[in-house]
Amino acid sequence: MAFWWPLIVIAIAFAICKLLLMLIPDNVPSIDVDTSDVLDDGNQAKDNSFIYIPSRRHTDKVQCYEPATMKYLGYFPALKPDEVKERVVQARKAQKIWAKSSFKQRRLFLRILLKYIIEHQDLICNISSRDTGKTMVDASLGEIMTTCEKIHWLLSEGEKWLKPEYRSCGRSMLHKVAKVEFSPFGVVGAIVSWNYPFHNIFNPMLAAVFSGNSIVIKVSEHASWSGCFYLRIIQTALAAVGAPENLVEVITGFAETGEALVSSVDKIIFVGSPGVGKKIMRSASNTLIPVTLELGGKDAFIVCEDVDVPHVAQIAARGALQSSGQNCAGAERFYVHKDVYSSFVAEIVKIVKSVTAGPPLSGKYDMGAICMQEHSERLQYLVNDALDKGAEIVARGSVGNIGEGAVDQYFPPTVIVNVNHTMKLMQEEAFGPILPIMKFSSDEEVVQLANDSSYGLGCAVFSGSQRRARHIASQLHCGVAAINDFASNYMCQSLPFGGVKDSGFGRFAGIEGLRACCLVKSVVEDRWWPFIKTKIPKPIQYPIAENGFEFQESLVHTLYGLNIWDRLRALVNVLKILSQQPPAPTSNRRRND
Repeated sequence: MAFWWPLIVIAIAFAICKLLLMLIPDNVPSIDVDTSDVLDDGNQAKDNSFIYIPSRRHTDKVQCYEPATMKYLGYFPALKPDEVKERVVQARKAQKIWAKSSFKQRRLFLRILLKYIIEHQDLICNISSRDTGKTMVDASLGEIMTTCEKIHWLLSEGEKWLKPEYRSCGRSMLHKVAKVEFSPFGVVGAIVSWNYPFHNIFNPMLAAVFSGNSIVIKVSEHASWSGCFYLRIIQTALAAVGAPENLVEVITGFAETGEALVSSVDKIIFVGSPGVGKKIMRSASNTLIPVTLELGGKDAFIVCEDVDVPHVAQIAARGALQSSGQNCAGAERFYVHKDVYSSFVAEIVKIVKSVTAGPPLSGKYDMGAICMQEHSERLQYLVNDALDKGAEIVARGSVGNIGEGAVDQYFPPTVIVNVNHTMKLMQEEAFGPILPIMKFSSDEEVVQLANDSSYGLGCAVFSGSQRRARHIASQLHCGVAAINDFASNYMCQSLPFGGVKDSGFGRFAGIEGLRACCLVKSVVEDRWWPFIKTKIPKPIQYPIAENGFEFQESLVHTLYGLNIWDRLRALVNVLKILSQQPPAPTSNRRRND
């Protein structure tokens, strides 16, 4: 016991010191970001304010409006290919300077950002809400918390995972040191979706900049207004640490703009639909740059019969109505064991009937608007197809007081039962607040149902037995699995995020996502240079001796033989060959004579 006391005292002292250090205020500079043109001056509440009617054709301008009210926000230029390429050229110049920056400088940049985000949560969420129609709570969960967690992880572990990583050198290279180095690619390009405009910009930007790259981000034409403001925050923080100008750029436009970006950068990250993802792949093949694709999903939400039904129903509602409700590919297929099917549906119905959708900044609403024009028609099409094939709507939420010009921007939360896999609703990504609930009888059946999808992003499995839930999840063909929870993986920023099949490939977030922004280089050097160097054995030096192959054969046996005695016998033969006086080489001509 006496031996342990000093260790215990040291551990307690270390913990106290760490706690005291946490109490010392961090000396992080504050930044001032111009918000004069994005703050709501109250005009949006006036009856005569401009209602925007979206054009069906692309022009030289990206028009911006509030989905929840259809009030006009302004416009940004749709950049032409030459303009995009010039932005990339400027970013490349900046990257050459930034690549030499220290991790201390990069961490200060992250701390400045983190401080600003924490102190301006209301502003960031308000802008996200106005541009995409989501509620302030949904913006806080999906924009603020995820981004803060990513910054915290990079501050804690980022440098560790970008330092050279030493690897084993194998039996034949014991005199060598083997390592992997991670150096920046150069200019990373990102084409991101509208669903989380703040986080979708910050997520690739943080990894790219911390690993020494520059980045050019094309924001969605459905969320350009917020994206261009969020760029100000980034550029102001970069200026505060003395970073070069043009290190981070946000560009606006349509397909032509994105195509030009893909053809100009050293790596591309794309968040969007499978159809556009395939076009990105084809374009990237021209320059053979690496691609990361995150292409949506049709996540299965599995409920076994041994769960706390009211508890799981609340998580299910949040997974469907917040995640896929307006803002990201979330839980879209619900499989519930037949023994708790009725009680689960009853709980979901009770929750959904209490949910009201409406303009998120004009009242207390549980859900906001649909960001994309005409998407409600798409959702109704999927519902109608299911109803035509025997499904039944058992509950719908309500829609609050909305303006006449914004009626089509809302879709009430909808619970549908008696669904099956012949229905498009169970096969195609809905991206809407619809809960289709299907029965299953056995674990084997639900695994088969969950895997019957062209998507493979994530899943959630609920069971009173954690072992059983893990076993089911292990059989599902997807990139992300949550046990007795939904979407918690993304708050663990040490984990990679991404899918398989039509959900894409490659990973962002975590160690894998951070290193995916790097050129991965294998390096081998002498362990005891200059005392021990690589020397070609005599039998295989040019001209190769007649016993050269015999030497190689014995050497392979020595190094990799399965039996220790065989390896020792082979070693003796290797030494014997090396000790022999090499015979005079015989030319081919003399042999032929």
